[in-house]
Formats: sequence, structure tokens, C-alpha cells
Amino acid sequence: MAAPSRVPGDMGVELLGAAGGARLPLCQLTEEDASAHPGLANLLLGLTPYLDPSGLSTPLARQLEQAGKELQLRRAAWLRWEALHRLLQEALREQRAGRGDASPSLEHRKFLETLEQRLLLGELSRILEPGPSLCGARPPLLGLGAPDLLELLPPSQDLALLRQHLPQEIEERLRCKGLALLSYHRPDSDGAGESARCAMLWPLAEGLAAEQRRLQAGRSRRRELMGLLERQRAAYPQVLLRCLGLLRRLALEHRLGAQAQLDQLNTHYLEVKCSAMFLKIRLEELSLLLDTYSPESVEVHRAIRAGLQGAVQQQEQELATAQKILATYESLGPEFEGLVQEYAQLCGAVENKRWALHEFNKGCH
Repeated sequence: MAAPSRVPGDMGVELLGAAGGARLPLCQLTEEDASAHPGLANLLLGLTPYLDPSGLSTPLARQLEQAGKELQLRRAAWLRWEALHRLLQEALREQRAGRGDASPSLEHRKFLETLEQRLLLGELSRILEPGPSLCGARPPLLGLGAPDLLELLPPSQDLALLRQHLPQEIEERLRCKGLALLSYHRPDSDGAGESARCAMLWPLAEGLAAEQRRLQAGRSRRRELMGLLERQRAAYPQVLLRCLGLLRRLALEHRLGAQAQLDQLNTHYLEVKCSAMFLKIRLEELSLLLDTYSPESVEVHRAIRAGLQGAVQQQEQELATAQKILATYESLGPEFEGLVQEYAQLCGAVENKRWALHEFNKGCH
């Protein structure tokens, strides 16, 4: 057997797509696994001819399919006999409860009694029938066997009556069950006649089988969708993590990298704006000064300023002269201080006498 050709790394990712997903056995293989381990996809592709989509080997899958078909046949046979058995048990229960005919005929009553006896003998025969066991042949229950039940069989004429009326009884009850099922499945058929409803029973089985097939197809489709949902649910977190990593890298490389340049431009813009604001304030100040002081006012203020500066200079000269004289007086010693005080008193007395003379002269005139 020739070895399968090697699958390249990108082929492993391609096999995980919608078109190639059916080529691989059932597994939880992600794109990262296929990219990191190219041989894994190659191995799975090599195992594909020997495995079915569920993961079983091909011979085992065929045996399982054959066993499933045989199980379906046996189940159908069991259901057929079980339905007949339950139908007859229901007829017997109705007879015991008195829900049948108000006054059943002797022949019908005899038929039901024979049927009940025959059903009981059948159940007893199944119970007493020896079956295989781990310890070999199992002894019969209570020491009784199937031949012991032959003595309890109804008379031959009653069995003949049972064989004669049993098909009619089963047919009638099956017809009633079918009409009840038809009323449930198609409520609009209740208004039709008896013959029309009986005619509707023939395609009823095909319709129910088709509806069952649609239901099974829907369930199979639902299982496929649930599997796809699980795979997508497992793949989406990986995709979201990759997207988050990409966004983080873009934020680090572009957004934060350009933030320093943006801050520098904003700083330069604010500096220029502050300089323009200061110039505007200075312009407003000069405009106010220009509106407040006219050229004539400026000349007058200049003249006043020149006069004030001359007076200040004169006072400063006088202050310097007085300080110089005071320093000279202080250098003469304490004896001169007494003379200065006496001179000051004499000057005060002279000034008082001058004032008194002036006042006396005003009084004489």
C-alpha cells in the first residue's frame, strides 16, 4: 500500500474549512494545531480511508450498520406482535369492565373466554420454557414443562371458533385504532363518511412514515448543527484572542507611538497660542494708553515731571547740606551743644518779640 502524500502546512488549515471538514475524522483540530503540527493533518488524512466520520473503523462501522438493520427488523417484528397482544389484552379488559356490548352473545362470550385462556397458556409456556444459563441447562420452574400445559388447552371446537373469529376481531379493532389515529392526525376527516375515512387509512401509513423520515432527517440535521456549533464555539475564543492580541499590538505600535509626537505638537501649539495671547494683551494695554493720554497731556506730564525732578534734586542738595552742617556740629563736642540750645532759645525769644512788636504796631495804626 502506497503511503499517502505529505500534506503541507497550509493544506492542514485548508482541510479545516467547510469543504474539507468532512475529509477528516471527527476531531477537535484547530487552525493553530494544523499550522504548528503539519504532520498531524497528514496523519488524519491518511487515516480517512480506514475511518468513518464518527471515528469507527470501516469494518466495524459496516458490522454496526448490519447489526442496526437486524435490530430494526427484530424490533419491527416484536412491535407487530406486541401491538396484537396489547390489542387482545385491551379487548379482554373491556369485556371484564363491561364496556363492550350490553348483552354479548354466547358465541362471542365463549370466544373471549377461549382467547383469555389461550393467552394465559401462551404466557405460561414462555415462562416455563427452559433457557440457557451460565450454569448449564436450567431446571423447569416448579417441575412443570410445556407438555404439562397441553391438558389445560380449550376444547378443539372452542379453538376452531377462536381461529374463525380472531381475524375478524383483530381487523375490527385495528380499523377502530386506525380511525382514531386518523382523527388525531387529520382532524378534518371527522366530517367525512365512513367509507371515505376507511379509504384515507391506506395512505395514512405512508404519510406517517414520511413524517417520521422528515423527523429523523431533522434530528440528524440538528445533531450536525449542534456539532458545528460546538466546533465554532471552540474556535471563536481562539479567534477572539488573536483579535485582541492584534488590537493590543496596533495600540502599542501606532496609537502609543504617535502619542509622543502628538503631545509635542500640542505643546508647541499651546506655546504659540500663549505668545499670541501675551501680544494681544500688550496690544490692548498700549491701545488703552493711547486712548487715555493725548500728545498735549504727555507734554504737560513731561513738564510736571521735569519740575518735580528739579524740586527733588534741590531738596536732595539741601538735605545733603543740612547733613553736612549737622555732621560739623556733631564734631564740635558736647560743649557746643549747650551753646546751640542757648542760641535756639535766643532765636525763639527774638521771634516772639518780633511778633509782639508786629502786633503792637498793628494796634497803634
